[in-house]
Amino acid sequence: MRISFLFLFLLFTLGGAAQGSSVKIALLKYNGGGDWYSDPTALPNLIEFCNENLHTNINPEPSTIEIGSPELFNFPFVHLTGHGNIILSESDAMNLRVYLEGGGFLHIDDNYGLDEYIRREMKKVFPDQEFVELPPSHEIFHQKYDFNEGIPKIHEHDNKTPQAFGLFVNDRLVCLYTYETDLGDGWEDIDVHNDPEDLRQKALRMGANIIAYVFGQ
Repeated sequence: MRISFLFLFLLFTLGGAAQGSSVKIALLKYNGGGDWYSDPTALPNLIEFCNENLHTNINPEPSTIEIGSPELFNFPFVHLTGHGNIILSESDAMNLRVYLEGGGFLHIDDNYGLDEYIRREMKKVFPDQEFVELPPSHEIFHQKYDFNEGIPKIHEHDNKTPQAFGLFVNDRLVCLYTYETDLGDGWEDIDVHNDPEDLRQKALRMGANIIAYVFGQ
């Protein structure tokens, strides 16, 4: 389990795990005008897939939480997506930094158009860091499912190569940023994008690897 003692303390103190038998994960709501709410069926479908295939016990209904809220510490895994602008206040950035340093995990999935804004705003969180590209050998690509070429391409857009980037705290991956892949689109209900089933399965399996990495499955 990659959740630190500090994070577990906060998790149980605030009541996140003590309220029930299942763990909850959350979608992050942010300011700036970007559509943080895009891909509404993505997380529920990923949770269902993980509970069935990884035998996790994640609450089937993800929460929605603001980045600056103290309730952030109730969730070991949070997900952020969108197409447009995102703005973190000073208190947002500090709250997110404490969360990540304390053992939390953030997955950012660029739904196309987020890149320039998220890179700018994450510098507020970790001013001394740049996103580092993860090689295909990184363990996040080799959990229950093997992705020998690294992050898979789910949707096109600019026909660019998909990439996975990370931010680290004491050599621990605390933030995964998936770019030019659109994993979340692949997690959505099948009739949203009409993806071939093999492509949708690829997206869900990579998502399950992320969950497995965070939860130590």
